[in-house]
Amino acid sequence: MDYGGGVTNIDTKTGIRYGVIALNSVTGDSLEDLEYDYPFNCPDCGNDSLVKSRSAQYDYFCQSCRTWHMEDDCWGEESNGFHFEDSEYTLVDCLDTNIMVIKSPYYTHARFCSPCVPGAGDLDTPDEDGVKTYCLGPDWFDAHLNCPLPYPVYKVEDDSLIEAAAA
Repeated sequence: MDYGGGVTNIDTKTGIRYGVIALNSVTGDSLEDLEYDYPFNCPDCGNDSLVKSRSAQYDYFCQSCRTWHMEDDCWGEESNGFHFEDSEYTLVDCLDTNIMVIKSPYYTHARFCSPCVPGAGDLDTPDEDGVKTYCLGPDWFDAHLNCPLPYPVYKVEDDSLIEAAAA
């Protein structure tokens, strides 16, 4: 069921749904290029209303709790997500343990991911009768590393099948 009503988690130019896949479904090597996002906020109150300081003594001033801080103290120690973007893919974190494929040269057919991610396709449950869903290409998987390709991969450009799902 499409809890997104046909307008959520979909590329409106192509009609292809965004894809969601568990981090542990792809090889660890392919995750090395993900860029982790760290929060930048006040170490005292957590607010992100920091203003670059003109002071020689401090780098930032928090407008919320009115305190001064050095830049190194304002970066969080734990990531609050990740992203990846190159000429082929745009990926972001989703639900802390998943990758959302927002742009890809490839697609597959999958069941809806709803209601957790309304309108997106669940790449961990491929379905030949499912919705057209952006996916990761074969180079993100490796059967020898216990991460077989879970779905057939088609080119967005011409709808040609480039690789079938692992048996």
